[in-house]
Amino acid sequence: MFQTIINAFKIKEVRRKILITIALIFVYRLGCYIPVPGVNTLDGLNEYTFLEIMSAVSGGALSSGTFLAMGIGPYINASIIIQLLTVGIPALERLSKQGEEGRRKINAYTRILTLVLAIAQAIGILVAFGGNGGIDFGALFDDKGFGKFLSYAFLVIVYTAGAALTMWLGERITDYGVSNGISLLIFAGILSTAGTLLLAEINNLTVPGLAMKTTWTLIGFVVAAIVIFGAIVAVNGAERKVPVQYAKQVKGRKMYGGQSTHIPIKVNASGVMPLIFAFAILSFPDLIMNLFQIKDNWWLRNVGAGSWVHTVILCVLILFFAYFYNQIQFNPDDISKSIQGNGGFIPGTRPGKPTADYLRRVSNRITLFGAIFLAALALIPSLVFKAVGGEGLMNVFSATGLLIIVSVALEFEQALQSQIMMKNYKGFLK
Repeated sequence: MFQTIINAFKIKEVRRKILITIALIFVYRLGCYIPVPGVNTLDGLNEYTFLEIMSAVSGGALSSGTFLAMGIGPYINASIIIQLLTVGIPALERLSKQGEEGRRKINAYTRILTLVLAIAQAIGILVAFGGNGGIDFGALFDDKGFGKFLSYAFLVIVYTAGAALTMWLGERITDYGVSNGISLLIFAGILSTAGTLLLAEINNLTVPGLAMKTTWTLIGFVVAAIVIFGAIVAVNGAERKVPVQYAKQVKGRKMYGGQSTHIPIKVNASGVMPLIFAFAILSFPDLIMNLFQIKDNWWLRNVGAGSWVHTVILCVLILFFAYFYNQIQFNPDDISKSIQGNGGFIPGTRPGKPTADYLRRVSNRITLFGAIFLAALALIPSLVFKAVGGEGLMNVFSATGLLIIVSVALEFEQALQSQIMMKNYKGFLK
C-alpha cells in the first residue's frame, strides 16, 4: 500500500486528488473541535451503547458536543433506508435503473431524508442530555419556558447544519478526491478516537504502579489487533470462482467466443451492513428506554447488552441480514439469463433454470460461511481486548470498527491503483 501511495504522488493529477482528500478530511476534523455555544459536554454517553458507538465513529465529537457532533450517522441511516425502499417500492426501483438522471433523483431523496433524520436525532440527543448539566440554557436564551424552547431549537438547527456540512464534505471527496468520501470520514473518526485512547494508555506508562500492567496490555492489544486484522483481510479477499465457458460463434468471417472466465462470489460480499443492521435494531430499544429514563425493566435485565439472550439474538440477526443483503446484491436468475444470452454455460450444468439454481445454492453456502464469520467477529474482538486489558478500546475496535477500518483501507488502495492505471493508459495513448 505504501508503494502505491508513493507511485500516486509521482502523478500530478492523482497527487492533486490526494491533497484535496486530505484537505477536506482536515476541514471535517476541524469542525469536530468547534464548540457550540451553550453546550459544555454531552455527559452520560456510557449509559447509551448506541450513542457511545456513534461518538467513537465521529472521533469523540458527539461526546464533546461540538459543531459536527452528529457526524455522518444521519446520512448513513438515510442511505440504508433509501436502499431498502428501492427494493420494496417499484417506483424507486424503476428510478434506480434510469441511469444518471435516476441516481441524481435518488441522491436528492437521500439528502432530504438525511436532514429529517438529523433533526429527529438531534432532538432526541439534546432532550436526553439536557437535564445532565451538559447544556447551559441560560447562556443561550433562558432556562425556563419559551426561552428553553428557543435554546433547543437553536441547538437542533446548529447540529442539523453540521450534519448537512458533513454530508457535503463526503460528497465532495467522492467527486473530486480519491475513493468514497463517506467511508473516509468514518475511517478518520475511528482512527482519531483510537489514537486518543492509545495515547491515554501510553501515558499510563509514566504512572507508578501501572507501568508494567500497561506495557503488557499494549503488547497484548497490538498482537490481538494484528491477528484480527489479518483474519478480516483474508476473509474479505476470499471468494468462490464459478467457471463459465463460452462457446465459439461464427459471425461472417470472424469467430467469437471460445473463452473461459469465472464468476467471483465473495465470502463476505455484504461487508459491514449486516452488523450495522443487527446492532441498530438491538440498540434501539435500549436507546428509547434510556431516553425516557426507564432504568429497570424486563428487557434491560434479560435482553440488554451483555446477556446471553442478547448474544443469541445478535447472531441470529446477523445471519438473517447477511442472507437478506445477499439477495439484494446477487440475483442468480439475472446472471443465468446473461450467461445464456451470450452463449455461455457452467461446465456440468444445463443453461437456464438449472444454472440459476446452481448459482443460488453456491451463493447460499458461501453466504453462510460469511455470516458465521461476521457473527464470530461481533463477539471475539470484545472478548480478546477485554482479556488483554484493553476495555477502553473495545468501542473503537469493535466488530463494526474493525471491518470499517480494513474495508476502507483496501478500498482506498484499490481506488489509488485504478487512478494510477488510468493515467498510465492515457499517457500510453498520447
